[in-house]
Amino acid sequence: MKRLADGELLGYCLKKPGAWQDEPWDGDVVAKVGPKIFAFLGAGSVGLKCGANREEADELVNAYPDDVGTMAYIGRSGWNTVRLGGAVPDDEILELVDASYETVVAKLPKRQRPPAGN
Repeated sequence: MKRLADGELLGYCLKKPGAWQDEPWDGDVVAKVGPKIFAFLGAGSVGLKCGANREEADELVNAYPDDVGTMAYIGRSGWNTVRLGGAVPDDEILELVDASYETVVAKLPKRQRPPAGN
């Protein structure tokens, strides 16, 4: 069974309205909407906003303890690292990307939000 690859995930992220690729730190690719990151794209993993707080994000960690972990530095705010090719199904990873994007867009000032349906 073919699994989701890093490049495919980046492509999926960049198809979101207003999404763009950035490299704020040398060698670290992220997907942003407006000025905010919604996905940290690493080699074989993705960092996503998985809950409004640590308790919500821990539900995913508890469901997939070998493949999902708390992100360093921003994990307390509900960010997790999800390993690609592990126990988390690809369709669930894509749903997590969608949710992270929607969460970040909802917190943007209205003038920075992308037009719906682009």
